[in-house]
Amino acid sequence: MKRILATAIALALGAAGFAGSTHASPLPAGWTCTPALCGAPQGKPIVEHLLPPPEVPPPITRRYPATVIVNLEAKEVVGKLADGVKYDFYTFDGTVPGPMIRVRVGDTVEIRLKNAHSDHMPHNIDLHAVMGVGGGAANSIVIPGHEAAFAFKALHAGLYVYHCAMAPAAVHIANGMYGAILVEPADGLPKVDKEFYVMQGEFYTKGAYMQPGLQPLDMTKLLDEQPTYVVFNGRVGSLTGEHALRAKEGQTVRFFFSNGGPNLTSSFHMIGGIWNTVWPWGGSNEDHNVQTISVPPGGSTIADMKLVVPGTFMLVDHAAVRMFNKGALGQLVVSGPEQPDLYRRLWNKPFPPSGTSPAPAAASSTH
Repeated sequence: MKRILATAIALALGAAGFAGSTHASPLPAGWTCTPALCGAPQGKPIVEHLLPPPEVPPPITRRYPATVIVNLEAKEVVGKLADGVKYDFYTFDGTVPGPMIRVRVGDTVEIRLKNAHSDHMPHNIDLHAVMGVGGGAANSIVIPGHEAAFAFKALHAGLYVYHCAMAPAAVHIANGMYGAILVEPADGLPKVDKEFYVMQGEFYTKGAYMQPGLQPLDMTKLLDEQPTYVVFNGRVGSLTGEHALRAKEGQTVRFFFSNGGPNLTSSFHMIGGIWNTVWPWGGSNEDHNVQTISVPPGGSTIADMKLVVPGTFMLVDHAAVRMFNKGALGQLVVSGPEQPDLYRRLWNKPFPPSGTSPAPAAASSTH
């Protein structure tokens, strides 16, 4: 059995271009399965404890492959899109985005998907972490009141999107049916103080922005890629005010940021911050000292920042109309003492109009 598993892993990696290539850049150790890292599952199966966004499951401390069982339920729910605005969401587990799944490279992941009896539509799941036709979509089609399951080997570490792929897939995604799965490298990611899970998505409503009432999907807007709303975590204000993210000065925070789409590329930015370390496509490549991160629909990024001064920092899609006029705005509130050596106000005062002579500067006895 072990020999068969090792052969299957080698074939999978070779098909992906990681075996025998003299042109590919070397991968960091532990980000891609090898027979030594990714043998048969050990221990008892682990049932994944799923949390609502922006919460993140804790880092994985085990250093061996396991079987991880992920129970998800497709739910169609009427919920809040903005103050006074309701929407008929398609969801995984009742939230937009669905919960973040966290496994380790080499794990055997069992996806068990139910479709709630109260739903009206068939649903399924396509996970970008799956090396298999359709990402699991064909093996997980469920009508209301039914359930399905499939398993896959997590061959490549990274942060990946999952979403419903039932036709028309753009409608299911535009209604909020997406989430993220983190496949940790064998030795985990570098330790940080706090982790947050944020996904961007678009909503295409018949009514204008902030028009009250239950808003139906506008198919014309969807096909024209003209969203009424562009939001973080499923609604306007999901990460502001009493829902703002919170951390302390001196901490390093990590954002697992993905873009559900279905159409627009995000320009993820924190106003007043620079990302110290970024895994720009959610994979193994690292970049440093980054201002804004481009994240396409169905894409992800992992971004770390050391917080050096206090204040309320804005998380935005830097396509400015989206942040101020469509809802793509969040807040990170950082508490701690002021750091005037790093950042301080100097002055804000009137200056003389053009053509007038400024007052002479006071003489100085030093040079």
